[in-house]
Amino acid sequence: MRIAFLTAPEGVEQVELTDPWKAAADAGHEPVLVSTKSGEIQAFDHLDKADRFPVDEVVGETSADSFGGLVLPGGVANPDFLRMDPKAVAFVRDFFEQGRPVAAICHAPWTLVEADVVRGRELTSWPSVRTDIRNAGGTWVDEQVKVCEHGTNKLVTSRKPGDLKAFCETFLEVFAKETAA
Repeated sequence: MRIAFLTAPEGVEQVELTDPWKAAADAGHEPVLVSTKSGEIQAFDHLDKADRFPVDEVVGETSADSFGGLVLPGGVANPDFLRMDPKAVAFVRDFFEQGRPVAAICHAPWTLVEADVVRGRELTSWPSVRTDIRNAGGTWVDEQVKVCEHGTNKLVTSRKPGDLKAFCETFLEVFAKETAA
């Protein structure tokens, strides 16, 4: 399965990109780095610059139709930049409209809030995002990983880098079931 990893040109928390990416590749999937601009993205280790990664595809030049699922890594700045880009928000919304599975960790649910796809869903995130989720009609829970089945779409969320092992195992299991269905 081709899995889109959507990030802004800078601000993604590196470990929240690289650990799920490696898990997806190790499971036989094709991870694809999608961003709002071509070139490279700048990852961060908290507030410090980390590695750079080449962009494979650009939002607006690709579509949710091209992928079996979507992973939204966190970092404080990453989802804040994404939610200000109408094409990125539309790209995320398309996965929900098409019933494709989505996984988001840490601050990434901010992009889901902007895409107006959390209403009626249960999800988790970094604690500072909980009020935004509630204000958008979602139910915030403090769990290591949460799977929400709402309509035809499955959403997997986790709180923080410390949850990455459970997040990766769970989103891969959910995505695999969607592929088999």
